[in-house]
Amino acid sequence: MDLSKSINSAHKSFTQWKKVPFADRQKLLVKLADVLEKNKEKYAEIITQEMHKPISQSLAEIEKSAGMIKFYAKAENVLQPEKIKTEFDISEVHHDALGIILGVMPWNFPFWQVLRFAVPAILAGNVILLKHASICFGSGDEIENAFEEAGFPKFIFQNLRIGHNEIKSVLENPLMRGVSLTGSEKAGSEVAALAGKNIKKSILELGGSDAFIVLEDSDFEKAATEAPWAKLQNTGQICNAAKRFIVHEKVEKDFVPRFIQEYNAYQPADPMKSETKLSKMARPDLADELESQYKKALRNGAEVVLALERISESEFRPGIILVKEGNPILQEELFGPLAILMIGKNDEEILKLANDIPFGLGNSVWTKDKKRAQFFVDKLESGTVSINKVTSSDVRLPFGGAKSSGYGVELSLQAIKEFTQIKTVVGNI
Repeated sequence: MDLSKSINSAHKSFTQWKKVPFADRQKLLVKLADVLEKNKEKYAEIITQEMHKPISQSLAEIEKSAGMIKFYAKAENVLQPEKIKTEFDISEVHHDALGIILGVMPWNFPFWQVLRFAVPAILAGNVILLKHASICFGSGDEIENAFEEAGFPKFIFQNLRIGHNEIKSVLENPLMRGVSLTGSEKAGSEVAALAGKNIKKSILELGGSDAFIVLEDSDFEKAATEAPWAKLQNTGQICNAAKRFIVHEKVEKDFVPRFIQEYNAYQPADPMKSETKLSKMARPDLADELESQYKKALRNGAEVVLALERISESEFRPGIILVKEGNPILQEELFGPLAILMIGKNDEEILKLANDIPFGLGNSVWTKDKKRAQFFVDKLESGTVSINKVTSSDVRLPFGGAKSSGYGVELSLQAIKEFTQIKTVVGNI
């Protein structure tokens, strides 16, 4: 692939696209949402074929993506100059599009992750080059085709069929102005270092090991019913999935048996069947890694609550392990159908368990007490705190992480400004 040609084409397109009025860009987004809805069955099948997500969840991904695009199609123009009161005749803050933005995107949500980054950036006047996961090149091509079918100018969005090693030459090109990466901590640190060296803005949405905190005054039956979905959606391959279930000791005997019962309902099956809730993992090597982490946890004192049973090169019967403070597995992300159970004596101990990890993406707290909820809201080190609900992204609200889970914001009106240059205009006329 001629990367220089792709970058030059994108730059030429940007010089015109940045001049298009905000409202006119939004009209094209309406058409893009229509394209996704019209082709949702086709796109869902591609997702499932590429990374094995259950077909019902693939359809939900396309529908959620279309809903997100509709949100931005009706969004307030937050890029209008902001007037600041000073002694000068003119005191304004402007937001100018940066230019070409590279998206380094993962396989777990092949459409959603790409579009939630690309749509607000394009609405702000930028153009996009996509480096998708190698197993999802088909999804990347279809997204590019969808932009063209919606009537966007050519080269506003391009899918680059390139490998990780080629990211360096892309970001080193002086016409590139930023990069957004969703992926592992290792990939994020490498790309961020490269972006920093070349003075390009970066946004990182990395891993997580989110806590699902169940206190004794909660509706623990509801929590137990929703807890398996919080972990096992997309076969547990979600950055902000609940990965550690931290339960108050006073509700352990009530919550845990119900949790296990509901958890057992998720068993691997044919991903093309609409009733399937759990499928195989995206790649055999990812299954190898999860199995290795499982054994590592057990070697370091973890106890089996529900055995993780490998039944094929990429399939597991989902497992649960009881883990105590100090187990090195707590410093890692378990990306697959393996959950961690922890027991805490009081709120302070539970908080310590929740925070004592490198990550900070999104925690969930289950309690009927507003003061206790506020205690955790104030002290949990994470980008999101959900109260009596499963943690999930919402287009209306900013989504981002703390600590090693990354920096920068996706979704909400705030995301429109992420890849813009603030320009101060001040003086007298």
